[in-house]
Amino acid sequence: MSTLPRAERNHPGAARGGRRRARRGLVLLVCAWIGAAGLPGCAVGPDFTRPAPPQVDAFMRERAPATFEAAGVSQTLRAGMTVHDDWWTQFGCREIDAAVDDALTGNATLDAAEASLRRADDQLRAGAGVFYPQVGANAGVSRQRYVPLHVGSEVAPSIFNLFTLSASISYAVDLWGGNRRYVEGLAAQRDAQRYALAAAYLTIESNVVNTLIARAAWRDEIDATREMIGLVREQVRISEERARAGTAAYAAVLTLQNEQATLEATLPVLEQKRAQAADLLATLAGMLPAQGTAPELSLHEITLPADLPQTVPSQLVRQRPDVLQAEALLHAASAGIGVATAAMLPNITLSAGGGLSSTSLASLGARAGQSWDLAANVAAPLFQGGTLWYGRKAAQDAYDASRAQYRQTVLSAFAQVADVLYALEYDAGALDAQTRALAAAQEALRLLRADYRAGTVDYLQILVADGQLHQAQIAWLEADAQRLQDTVALYAALGGGWGDGDGKR
Repeated sequence: MSTLPRAERNHPGAARGGRRRARRGLVLLVCAWIGAAGLPGCAVGPDFTRPAPPQVDAFMRERAPATFEAAGVSQTLRAGMTVHDDWWTQFGCREIDAAVDDALTGNATLDAAEASLRRADDQLRAGAGVFYPQVGANAGVSRQRYVPLHVGSEVAPSIFNLFTLSASISYAVDLWGGNRRYVEGLAAQRDAQRYALAAAYLTIESNVVNTLIARAAWRDEIDATREMIGLVREQVRISEERARAGTAAYAAVLTLQNEQATLEATLPVLEQKRAQAADLLATLAGMLPAQGTAPELSLHEITLPADLPQTVPSQLVRQRPDVLQAEALLHAASAGIGVATAAMLPNITLSAGGGLSSTSLASLGARAGQSWDLAANVAAPLFQGGTLWYGRKAAQDAYDASRAQYRQTVLSAFAQVADVLYALEYDAGALDAQTRALAAAQEALRLLRADYRAGTVDYLQILVADGQLHQAQIAWLEADAQRLQDTVALYAALGGGWGDGDGKR
């Protein structure tokens, strides 16, 4: 009930005074909102701090050599080397460059990851709306039958139209920083999705390069195997002639036929692998297998990068996308503790509203139908059956789990780098041994050919030595392909390219 005297309530100035008080109240509400938003305040819950890098200066127990040399080609780890996002161009192969570009353009996994990043960014923008007042408006029209009997009056019922127009504004004061922690968590989730996209890019790039290297190696192995089959077939023919002439046992023919069949059995396996590699390349490029065309590539067309990046351990956790993603998820879990803590504390909501009502549209703005209200509400949870308390405990447990997951991700990253460095060292040793074996087989064949021209050995020995040379070539191809693929693994283990500085691909 109004506290104004009856005379003042009936005075025209009373209405104007009420409107002035309403305007002052609305101004006070807006000022309160601006002040609450501008105050630094406190945000409950822990302030997130990036985990410190592991305090080690090497990835391996024994310090890795700086240079890996084999087959006349050396690879050197160089500190401070800049690696750009298109790291695969270091292999100097146009077919690889084109295949990676096709995959980055049409890959469905990347499309999904990019859409997820856009969704996370939109969710962050939507969540930031909690910092602004909520304004609403409502308009309505209804036809009503009013029965005064409900209030004890025996006046006849009346039927009338009611037109209403109202507006409201409210603002939840972020007294404890719960809203700030909520938006902080959304931002961390967005960052996690961005690093997940970077990890997807790196995985696709590595898969394309590895697949092309493997396919090139299988092609070269198929060519060498077919040449070996031709040599064994010639040995079978000569052995059969000797068996018919009685100068050799037929068992030698059977042995050679078995060797020929064994070699021929390896061809379908190699051809199957090449076909499956072509299907994988098509899938990575977002095409159906029937639509894809894989390049015909030899290992000799792929250049082994001579200079490799050398990264110190403290840098690895700042450039690998999977580690950065785990860090962002840890940040989000930290913000979740603040949100759960703020939910346990009192909250304040400021609101104001006003409306117009009339039985006719023409008189909708009349003073008699004007109404307004101002309110400040304080709500505090008193008893929730442990819901809020254990909700905060659950948020703390989630943070502990994310912290353990981050630690495991870092351990796995360091182990992967160490494994690749070991692999490059041992690849060089294996390829060096295979190179010596290949050179010995070539020299043995050269000497036998000289003896054959001198008439001291027969042609069958030439064929056997030539077959051994092809076997050495196949072993060398496998060792060379492994060295190339482990080089790809090093780029992937170090996080791909990080020299462009924009964090995007």
